[in-house]
Amino acid sequence: MAILTVSNLSKTFIERVLFENVSFHLEKGDKVGLIGANGVGKTTLFRIITGQESPTGGGITKEKGTVVGYMEQHSCSAPDRCVYDELLSIFQPLIDAEKRLDEITYLLENHIGDHNALISEQFYLREKFERDGGLTYVSRTRSALIGLGFPESVFDMPTEKLSGGQRSKLCLAKLLLSGADILLLDEPTNHLDISAVNWLESFIKEYRGTVLTVSHDRYFLDSVTNKTLEIEHGRSQLYTGSYSVFMEKKRKQRELLIQQYNNQMKEIQRIEGIIEQQKRWGRERNFITAESKQKQVDRLKSELVIPDGELEEVHFSFTSKCTSGDDVLICEQLSKSFGEKHLFSDVSFHIRRGEKVFILGENGCGKTTLFKILQRTYEQDYGSIIFGTNVETGYFDQVQADLHLNKSALNEVWDEYPFLTETEVRSALGRFLFKGDTVFRTLREMSGGERARIALLKLMLKGSNFLLLDEPTNHLDTSFREQLENALQQFDGTMLVISHDRYFINKLADRILVLSDNGVAEYLGGYDYYIEKSGQTFNKSIFSSFDKKGEKIQKQNYYNIKKQKQSDLRKAKTRLKKCEDEIAETEQEIEQTQSLLEEPETASDYENILIHTNKLNELNEKLEMLYTQWEEASQQLEMLTNE
Repeated sequence: MAILTVSNLSKTFIERVLFENVSFHLEKGDKVGLIGANGVGKTTLFRIITGQESPTGGGITKEKGTVVGYMEQHSCSAPDRCVYDELLSIFQPLIDAEKRLDEITYLLENHIGDHNALISEQFYLREKFERDGGLTYVSRTRSALIGLGFPESVFDMPTEKLSGGQRSKLCLAKLLLSGADILLLDEPTNHLDISAVNWLESFIKEYRGTVLTVSHDRYFLDSVTNKTLEIEHGRSQLYTGSYSVFMEKKRKQRELLIQQYNNQMKEIQRIEGIIEQQKRWGRERNFITAESKQKQVDRLKSELVIPDGELEEVHFSFTSKCTSGDDVLICEQLSKSFGEKHLFSDVSFHIRRGEKVFILGENGCGKTTLFKILQRTYEQDYGSIIFGTNVETGYFDQVQADLHLNKSALNEVWDEYPFLTETEVRSALGRFLFKGDTVFRTLREMSGGERARIALLKLMLKGSNFLLLDEPTNHLDTSFREQLENALQQFDGTMLVISHDRYFINKLADRILVLSDNGVAEYLGGYDYYIEKSGQTFNKSIFSSFDKKGEKIQKQNYYNIKKQKQSDLRKAKTRLKKCEDEIAETEQEIEQTQSLLEEPETASDYENILIHTNKLNELNEKLEMLYTQWEEASQQLEMLTNE
């Protein structure tokens, strides 16, 4: 059954038609990827669905009572509120209901008020509270924060002190927990590391509602979507299947359309030849035949479907100006810290000519710092770096710090390569889709994707044989990513790449290095091979087992879940609360013990160091045990709630 229907939707800005006659419908439980080049109107479509903008034509119909959730609607409204409380605020109706239930319990215990009325209100509120997820909203809040990569150390941090990326993640968490029937996700994997993306994928797969997502992360789309909606040439088409299935269907569909078009054109040309021949013979019956054949040609032309032209694409290649030696880079026991912040130590690896090596690791583990050490921007604290013979490095910086934003695209490239003629520079820019007057636009006026294309163009012209690429697919649309992949596949040099783009990694990686604080682990092959061989299994958060209202998905009817005895639920809830309190106390003790170890008087006393170290080990073991108990208590409460 359709939960959202879009009919003949169009949007025009002054003289520009963004899209027209866009029609599709979403069914309950659909997970749909929205695909299209930058600028086709994907975000505008989202804003029209949410009512933030009006269409020029057409309309949208939603099933009665349907709630649509969009990230822009879930910004942080109280900058002085801590991260945990900001996310918890999404459950304000449950918090209010819980307070009222406590009030009713107090009134009943103290024989205050109308006993029968209070009992009726308590029964109604408790049943609704449990049905709406009241027994799990606290654990879901915690699970969402941890799953999206928030360390517990920032739970109490005011939201105004969060970075831009952290604020985006918090808004995403609020959206996911909002209980909306339809989620509109615009690039949800931005700012997420691989483990957080895994958590998000698990959430979406288990989510009972409908999801429409814009993403350039093709691995993510393959993982979570069952349909693909493409906007191209101002029109839309809905395909059944994930991104890779869609691409194959689209390719076959286009090949068939071209074949049909060519066959029709051949038939038209054949008949037109007959018409010319009949006219040359010049007899009356020949003119009658020619007229009949002309009607046939006119009919064929009226039915002719001309294939849309391919969207303009970049065509480029990376070619090294010289060949390096067999050994390109040897790193031995590298370590780096910034003050008390330890990033990594004992990092050793060896890269040989022609290899395409990818570095993975959690955000903040030092991947970009390692690249800056290789570029001599930073100095390592310990260890050695040896570059091989004739190695010429080229560096792609994910923040593009070397670009001059006040320069035009033309001058940015020409100033770097003054030996090229203006024609050669403009030709190179044209291959990266900078044509006509666009070459005179300043980089400050450009989007992140356009700046990334300029940076890649400069890297291509350098002709390096060893490319250091730090998140090269960030800001790039899907089409450009695929062109970049094709160019790098054909590259005759060596590559060391930092990337969270798992599709990109799978397509190019010969080897993966996983960076951690105590070294690197090595895996041959792409991302899927790494996941298989590393033995990693993603531990789903508690919330992933629940639908939008906190109830476990069962085959039986949602509303037929039996009500549990209040005493059992109360005991389970008390046990969970006790675990959470003990966890908080133990974490505080660990922090206090660590502070004592850092004091000068402790550091100079060996016996004191030993005592506090042993205590710290005991506390960490206790914390691990408490987390196990907390998980068990949560699962028990989950089962009691949903029997």
